[in-house]
Amino acid sequence: MSDILVVAAHPQLEHSRVTRALLKALKKQRPDVALHDLYARYPDYYIDVDAEQAALAAARLVVWLHPTYWYSMPPLMKLWIDDVLAYGWAYGPGGTALHGKGLWLVTSTGAGPEAYAAGGRHGHPFETFLLPWQQTAMLTGMQALEPLVHHGAHRSDDAALQTHVEDFLRGLDAARVGGELDYSRCTVPGDERPDQAAVEAAGVPSRL
Repeated sequence: MSDILVVAAHPQLEHSRVTRALLKALKKQRPDVALHDLYARYPDYYIDVDAEQAALAAARLVVWLHPTYWYSMPPLMKLWIDDVLAYGWAYGPGGTALHGKGLWLVTSTGAGPEAYAAGGRHGHPFETFLLPWQQTAMLTGMQALEPLVHHGAHRSDDAALQTHVEDFLRGLDAARVGGELDYSRCTVPGDERPDQAAVEAAGVPSRL
């Protein structure tokens, strides 16, 4: 099995710009990376927990690739977390299967970055909506890596989309050789990130 596992979820992939472009590039240019396209694998929503846990156990880096839906994730992705990250396996007594693995969120939003700020349409920095993801990493003993976010997916031009695809592939390559992931070109502006002292006080991993 691959030491990088991409768990992708998009319920209407045929209408997607960002997720579809990322998956197309992944399949063509990084065929050695394991891809679990949840909506293709489980159209009946019946998840093979043993198979998913085996793939997770073999991976050093786990990538969650999905659009942001209602400040969260697509429903099948949430069901995957509920079923696969089981008590006694991923957390709780004896639940150490994921300890030390990297967790990288690759996501996109329909609104632009200006919508995720005080006074913007959504009223808060985008990172505010990532707390469940951060807490999941902490609970399961995973190392949360800086997320890769593409804002304004519906109206971004081809050049911006290509840059996002290249950032994604470069991140996978950095992880493959055990290097540090470079997200200096992440589309979330640095001045929109929450205060680091507040983040640490909340118990969020310091690498976020």
